[in-house]
Amino acid sequence: MDIDVPLRELGAVNAQPLIDAVLGLGDERWRANEYRQNAYEVHRQTRSLVLVFCDGWPEMKVTKEPAWDELKDVAVPLMHDILAQHYPPGGTIIRAMAAKLVAGGIITPHRDAHPSFVHSHRIHIPISTNPGVRFMIGGRPYRFEVGQAYEINNQKHHSVMNNGSEDRVTFIFDYVPPARAA
Repeated sequence: MDIDVPLRELGAVNAQPLIDAVLGLGDERWRANEYRQNAYEVHRQTRSLVLVFCDGWPEMKVTKEPAWDELKDVAVPLMHDILAQHYPPGGTIIRAMAAKLVAGGIITPHRDAHPSFVHSHRIHIPISTNPGVRFMIGGRPYRFEVGQAYEINNQKHHSVMNNGSEDRVTFIFDYVPPARAA
């Protein structure tokens, strides 16, 4: 969604239960669902733990995915807390996933093109990062910190480079407010 600024800081969040759960999952879980990596060139160097995913627009089919059972107990309360503080009630979470950008990996500059992205808020909750990660939005670098939440303007070109020696992991969810979900 075009939020008129490249990045909106949503403030501190208690993400530790989610962080512990995500980082506690083994590499085989990160490879269980490779749809995004195979369908979208920009995500080839990523891995995903997908909880919910949206198909279609404007008629949406939101499905629970493999990571739902493992992460819902810690992810859902955190998402609801963020939504209650910053967004109108009554909308729909249409995507939720942990996304890993491997050490040395790149997500090339892109704009989220699916029509649902024009109508949804894209919220990032860092799980792990390192000094070598550079997140660019609209040609400007931003640093995301663990323990904070952010909304990005996914209608601006954005990219991520992980020049560090450790993987970068972030939890991402998309929320369609009630006026746009109707």
